[in-house]
Amino acid sequence: MNAATSEPLIGVINAGSSSVKFSFYEGEQRILAGQVDGIGANPSASAEGPKGERIAPPDLGAKPPTVPSEVLPAILPWAREQLGGRRLEALGHRVVHGGLRYSRPARVTPELLAELEALVPLAPLHEPHNLAPIKMAMSLNPGLPQVACFDTAFHRTAPEVEQAFALPYSYYEEGIRRYGFHGLSYEYIASVLPKRAPEIASGRIVVAHLGNGCSACAMQGRVSIATTMGFTALDGLPMGTRCGELDAGVVLHLIQQKKMAADVFCYRVAGHIASLAAALGGLDGVVFTAGVGENAAAVRSAICRACEWLGLELDESANREHKERISMPKSRVAAYVIKTDENLMIARHARALVAS
Repeated sequence: MNAATSEPLIGVINAGSSSVKFSFYEGEQRILAGQVDGIGANPSASAEGPKGERIAPPDLGAKPPTVPSEVLPAILPWAREQLGGRRLEALGHRVVHGGLRYSRPARVTPELLAELEALVPLAPLHEPHNLAPIKMAMSLNPGLPQVACFDTAFHRTAPEVEQAFALPYSYYEEGIRRYGFHGLSYEYIASVLPKRAPEIASGRIVVAHLGNGCSACAMQGRVSIATTMGFTALDGLPMGTRCGELDAGVVLHLIQQKKMAADVFCYRVAGHIASLAAALGGLDGVVFTAGVGENAAAVRSAICRACEWLGLELDESANREHKERISMPKSRVAAYVIKTDENLMIARHARALVAS
């Protein structure tokens, strides 16, 4: 495509505690992507081109990165070369916590960074790693517009009774409330529901984001009404390294001694789906997404069987074959598997904010 007529290039950085995922988009098309894992221990990089083909990744250099932000000096020049020297219009970042103030993406400024630094105690495992690459990019290319996209923003539409704890109201006003997370994932699913699952898109839906981190979200009219995570990303469902509502010692005992971790996980997910259905006043559909939700047919089957009383009739064959719709045609509650794409959601937000 000719650079003079092509759409703006948007970069996306999704940094964790020991990894960085990066993508570059031209409009809705991902044209370059990759990730660096094992940062701080034994880092390794991988990358792929526009058709998913493996390509040579960024060279991490003789001195490997010790923190995720140290990867950017390798990623940005590599991307510029891969993209034929074309200029990035903006760099979008996933930021876990936006606090009370930010219910939508925001252009990065020194003042914004200072506000987000104050939120680190609310998400100490995530927020510092989200902010460090922003600061690194500012030092490498001060003129490059950057956009912070918040995982909490999607849930700001939840009613006050859902956000509040049973504590003095003054605490709620100070910001001690249920924020919810995985919002970028839920926002992406909400954006594709009219095309992928039109018969339930505007109805009462529970979306289960099941990966290493897990949560579920009740949507009505594709708007968040309730979610399982709370003040921090520790609440709700059992997860890969977080116990959710269960005592951590119980989870460890189950994993080491009873081998029942999967049973507990499916039981808790089904229980939370029922709770979220109550918040919605009924249920029209369930959507599974993220690593476990998209790929673990046995987990989906166990959860759906536990939700039969809600009117969900699983099509076991469709589920085993990883079809998009996995409920029976006449099931009162539909069940879908839809792959999430947080990075594309970030790219959309960054493109829109820079263009405005």
